[in-house]
Amino acid sequence: MNGIGAGKAFGKLSLESWVGIYLLLYLPNVIVTRYITTNPSASLGRPLTGLETLPASLIVSTVLTYLFIWLSGWHRDANAVRLGGVRVPVPTRFTLLSSVGTALVLFTVPLSFTIPDVSIPFMQLLMRGDILLIAPLLDLAFGRRVRWWSWVALVMVLGALVLTLLDRGGFNLPPLAILVVVLYTFGYFLRLAVMNRISKNGDPASVRRYFVEEKVVALPLAVGFLALVSASGIGGQSNELYWGFVEVWSDPVIWPILSIGITLTMISVAAIIILLDPHENAYCVPLERAASLLAGVAGSVLLAWFWGGSMPAGSELIGAAILIGAIALLSLAPRWSKGRRA
Repeated sequence: MNGIGAGKAFGKLSLESWVGIYLLLYLPNVIVTRYITTNPSASLGRPLTGLETLPASLIVSTVLTYLFIWLSGWHRDANAVRLGGVRVPVPTRFTLLSSVGTALVLFTVPLSFTIPDVSIPFMQLLMRGDILLIAPLLDLAFGRRVRWWSWVALVMVLGALVLTLLDRGGFNLPPLAILVVVLYTFGYFLRLAVMNRISKNGDPASVRRYFVEEKVVALPLAVGFLALVSASGIGGQSNELYWGFVEVWSDPVIWPILSIGITLTMISVAAIIILLDPHENAYCVPLERAASLLAGVAGSVLLAWFWGGSMPAGSELIGAAILIGAIALLSLAPRWSKGRRA
């Protein structure tokens, strides 16, 4: 099928087109985030930490997502209650659970770009690899058939992960990196489980409903979690978050942070369309994961070429080439199979 499932309802674009859009949106997000956390700020005299960038970018994304939900009319498909004559979208018990998972993903992804002495491609591979293991298990649990090309692409992407791990000499990660990976994986598992339970059926209205019900809670929940840590006054993290909540708005660095929030909002729309396509998880998840991995690698290469960053290791570049092959396989194999049947 061309323009499978939800893709037909959004500008007649195919699933692969949405993957390309997702990659192009993710690339500037990675570059800007890494740049402002590795190059000294004029006002601070040092690079921003990941925690200093998070509050403003999430607040901007929250405001823009709410505007999108209202202006696009997607809120009409969501479960809602009336407050003073106004229809207010609210989650069901399932999308509320997914919102918790999304909140975990929202603040771990930007943090993964900012961990000292751990490259973006390595963190991308590590965080995406375990999600790929979850995808076919969910397919089997929900009775979906996993086609041969999905299995092959899954093995290719996992191979890229193993190659990078072996070249790096194992995990040897700092505690923050381990925490980021664990929270990210748990959050994504919650999301995928709920998606399969209620919305992965090819109905465009279901895609809109899921997006609205999940995001109206997930985004403020993520911001609220960061605010609680900031208000706690515990350790350097609270000081960094305080700067990110209060001082950042008068600092020139707010402009690149605004671009992070804008791209984050657009990425979330493209991602939900890809993941809720009715194809099996072992097809959709590797497409979405490989695109984000490629953005991380490409972002590191561009930073090295133009802004003096560190070039990705050879194994990471080989891993990126494998991912390109996996995306090509997932794009072409269904068409080959359809052609043979015809």
